[in-house]
Amino acid sequence: MSHDPIRKYDGPAGGWGALKSVARHLIEQDIEIKGAKTLLHANQPDGFDCPGCAWPDRDHTSTFEFCENGAKAVAAEATKFRAGPELFAKYSVAQLAEYSDYWLEQQGRLTTPMRYDAATDHYVPVSWYDAFALIAQHLNALPSPDEAIFYTSGRTSNEAAFLYQLFVREYGTNNFPDCSNMCHESSGTALKKQIGVGKGTVSLHDFEKADAIFIFGQNPGTNHPRMLGELREAARRGCRIVSFNPLRERGLERFADPQDKLEMMTYGSTKISSDYLQLKIGGDLAAIKGIIKHVLERDAEALARGEASLLDRGFIDGHTAGFDAFAEDVRAEAWETIIAESGLDEAQIRHAGEIYLRSGRVIACWGMGITQHKHSVPTINMITNLLLLRGNLGREGAGACPVRGHSNVQGDRTMMIYEKPPAAFLDRIEQVFGFEPPRADGYDTVGAIEAMIEGKARVFFAMGGNFAIATPDSDATARGLRRCDLTVNVTTKLNRSHLVHGRDALILPCLGRTEIDLQDTGPQAVTVEDSMSMVHLSSGINPPASDQLLSEPAIVAHLANATLGVRSKLPWLWLVGDYDRIRDLVAKTFDDFHDFNARVRVPGGFRLSNTARDRVWNTPSGRANFIAAQVPTDNPIHRARRMRGAQPVFTLATTRSHDQYNTTVYGLDDRYRGVFGERRVLFTNADDIAALGMKAGDWVDLESLCDDCVRRTAKRFLLVEYDIPRGCLAAYYPETNPLVPLSSFADESRTPTSKSIPVVVTPHVNDADAPRQRDIHASVVR
Repeated sequence: MSHDPIRKYDGPAGGWGALKSVARHLIEQDIEIKGAKTLLHANQPDGFDCPGCAWPDRDHTSTFEFCENGAKAVAAEATKFRAGPELFAKYSVAQLAEYSDYWLEQQGRLTTPMRYDAATDHYVPVSWYDAFALIAQHLNALPSPDEAIFYTSGRTSNEAAFLYQLFVREYGTNNFPDCSNMCHESSGTALKKQIGVGKGTVSLHDFEKADAIFIFGQNPGTNHPRMLGELREAARRGCRIVSFNPLRERGLERFADPQDKLEMMTYGSTKISSDYLQLKIGGDLAAIKGIIKHVLERDAEALARGEASLLDRGFIDGHTAGFDAFAEDVRAEAWETIIAESGLDEAQIRHAGEIYLRSGRVIACWGMGITQHKHSVPTINMITNLLLLRGNLGREGAGACPVRGHSNVQGDRTMMIYEKPPAAFLDRIEQVFGFEPPRADGYDTVGAIEAMIEGKARVFFAMGGNFAIATPDSDATARGLRRCDLTVNVTTKLNRSHLVHGRDALILPCLGRTEIDLQDTGPQAVTVEDSMSMVHLSSGINPPASDQLLSEPAIVAHLANATLGVRSKLPWLWLVGDYDRIRDLVAKTFDDFHDFNARVRVPGGFRLSNTARDRVWNTPSGRANFIAAQVPTDNPIHRARRMRGAQPVFTLATTRSHDQYNTTVYGLDDRYRGVFGERRVLFTNADDIAALGMKAGDWVDLESLCDDCVRRTAKRFLLVEYDIPRGCLAAYYPETNPLVPLSSFADESRTPTSKSIPVVVTPHVNDADAPRQRDIHASVVR
């Protein structure tokens, strides 16, 4: 590792750097030959779905082998390294907790069910039978099913998610916190009330036809690399790509497609964004409202001249409600407020408005840079308002595109992994399966943590994920988990959540997406739903990492059988003998999955219906709704600045490094941002560094400011000069998750405000209280 962690990177996204990174990760995991063959089968009709992001593939035949971060995910899963009983015999839980998240990941695939032994502070092997019996014992001893919490990761397949929600509801609760609560819950909340469906409305075909693509709060180069191919082709045919992002992100600037021989031979690249607007963190609502204000002003001028309206008046009159009140609210918003809160000047905003007016068909994309603010829901409402003005919903080349993360996070919600299930769905469950499901809403992620802290929830079961560090307010989450009688994690690899456990604890190792899933009737395939509602099959090709691994559907079935026993209405173990049986039940439960088994076997699968795409508005009014929202001027950031007076208060956004996917750290480099071998960095404007009386390379501490007055700190971060607006900071999570208050979440959606944390920065003085973990490059136990 270089002694200088900060080195300028001048290359494009993708290109030779991506290919070198893929090769390095395959070699590191000791899977050069098998890994290359495995990559060639990813996202193919006879292969497996990428376990990384949810960006769709063209006809499910993409060249996944050139997606750098997808390759890291596959390499991590197909690794030859094993974290077997010998690892847990060598290290106590306290000792494992001293190592970094990267080191834990590098230990390899888990091989054996493990149970925590409090007497020795070690995990010890346990049989599957005894593991299921222990969980059943705990669950059946609870005074109420609502004292159990069932978390779900977005990598869980449709089949596993469907069985999971069915078991838990027959058990008697709707406690289904999931990763959606922490990422795109704001999108679903906003879109559902505005256009009647909580999903995006576009397909990949629409990207071929769009005249402009507006991108808000998203970094595709790191988080959704396959999206860059679509943006590259759009840019090359003259589509305007307007990016709104506080940080300069290489994937939004330039991209070299590894499939393009000429580009690779000449070290060339394609410019992605035609316009790049670096607004303040959280300034998107103000910026979008300013664009709309410009559009309405230009429309008024055109009408005054006797010209045709610049708006799609036919669409507004025939398909929408609330336009007049909304337009009046926009006209009343002062330009001074819009400029101050967006961080853009009036000319920049009006320029973006002119691009919108000149573009016949517009797509709006957004990521978690939009969804994790106090005002996230009204921001997404404002994005949708912008689309509605000119009929950019429900037609070719236009629409809303929330870009989701984990590979099946959208499918899990479709399968009704949801703490607030609609009455119609519960009625169907009762009709099809013959039991009365619970009707009361369950806990979301924030509510689940609060319940554990308060002793109202005693059992925590996680179907994948890394709950302990994916969640906000890490110390509060840890307190909650440690108060539980039992914590259970279904997983492929060791992570921090296994070390932050209840009095009883289990680690249950499962098959990965790349592995052969052999059941009674032979090898099985599962299904997933991508960000654009395409459902397709996924079949592993590699031998399992251990003969003791069970598939996620099998784990759910055995758990249900052990817990519910003869009182259950379902033949759980028979169902997982052939996953077609599960899909037949899905078809009986959801009308959109009719003929599921036949339709999903068509190459590429099938697309779920979307009423908004068809201009059918499933809202109480039967119309799409314009929804007004004031530009926020009294949020936690404003209040913190008033409270601290002259002391500089910054807005911190948490972000991923390029060697990371969600909480999984594959490596220690963030190539596109010029960071190598270091994760505790703080991206800061050069003028802000000078104003603090510091210099790049200094070490600092962070303290977040919250209305609850609880002191939350994160120690020892390296100041890195970066192209980011003044007053704004960025740093990696989960290192900065301790700064996010549990009580600070988006209005309506309750998504943690991880992208808008008010913080103060002070020099780091005392290394004694800095985070200490053992050598992150320590050897893997063999």
